[in-house]
Amino acid sequence: MGSINTPNNLPLKRFEALTGLRALAVTLVFIYHNRKYWRGDLHPEIMRLINEFHVGVSIFFVLSGFLIAYNYGDKIMNSFKNYSKYIIIRMARILPLYWLILTAYYLDPKFGKMNFSALTYSLSNGLSNKFNLDAISQAWSLTVEMCFYFIAPIFFLFQRKRLIYYSLIALCLFAVFFAIGNFWFYANSNPNQFFYPLSFILNSTIAGRSTEFIAGILLAFVIKKEGKNFIAKMRHRTLIGFSGIFLTIYSIGFFQSETYHHGYEHPLGRLIFLTILPIFISICIGGLVYEKTRIQQILSSKLLILLGSASYAFYLIHISYVNIRIRELWLGPDRNFIILWLVSIILYLFFEKPIYQRIRKLVI
Repeated sequence: MGSINTPNNLPLKRFEALTGLRALAVTLVFIYHNRKYWRGDLHPEIMRLINEFHVGVSIFFVLSGFLIAYNYGDKIMNSFKNYSKYIIIRMARILPLYWLILTAYYLDPKFGKMNFSALTYSLSNGLSNKFNLDAISQAWSLTVEMCFYFIAPIFFLFQRKRLIYYSLIALCLFAVFFAIGNFWFYANSNPNQFFYPLSFILNSTIAGRSTEFIAGILLAFVIKKEGKNFIAKMRHRTLIGFSGIFLTIYSIGFFQSETYHHGYEHPLGRLIFLTILPIFISICIGGLVYEKTRIQQILSSKLLILLGSASYAFYLIHISYVNIRIRELWLGPDRNFIILWLVSIILYLFFEKPIYQRIRKLVI
């Protein structure tokens, strides 16, 4: 499937190469989080690039915007019933495995020590600069995802409008988060830093990361238009997309103040990160949807599809609690990259997938 098109030039709804792209994205994040262990062996220019491999999360966000808009954009707002089904299905995709790992963390006397928190179970901690890295630290991005799932219908209301409408929604969303955080600060100093400070809103909330989701949404609505569109007519989309991603993150790296700082912490680096990068990610996705290239074939292979399907489990265990526990038993020279994938596949096949399919079957 993947890039094979239907007679009316619309690609099929199952994009196997995009599943493989998830495996690539989470591998970038793994390398990013382990880069400190290889700093003595790598050339400074390579380290400059790896310092920006957090863009794997950006790829996930653009993919989410694309897939949600493509599969649900015409249906969510039809009725409250459809919206409820959509939310339940999305929660079933995210929460069960996260809750399993989170519960194991709290039951472990060396880690959570039975100090269960409603904030982490509800993912509300991701709205606080003080608590967003508690327990399963990488789960901050799940809060961003869930926020997008809930407010996605607002974006879809304007699917036939111009980019200016999406920009206005993003600005309004940012204004709301900024106003809440600052009002809270002036009321009682906002001790837990919910929606505060500005850098937290920009880096770690849906208000700051909305351009990535919007890029995916726009791509979905462009592709779903009947007949030809500029994505369909563009040549070498996959090559342009991947090359653009590489050049963009390398360019952002020039704004790094030192070895472990990110280029997007600089205003110009942030501007490139939030505007140009999502465009190239969208072009890359469009290429994988329409073109049959060697890259598309590799990402559509059975192995990459399996890894892509297990990528969410890998993301939840590649750092923090589970990874620490595994390292106590064994630490390989690859920082347990292969072992983590094996554990992720087991979690996906025997827990995540069956629970999700069961809930989806009950809901639909």
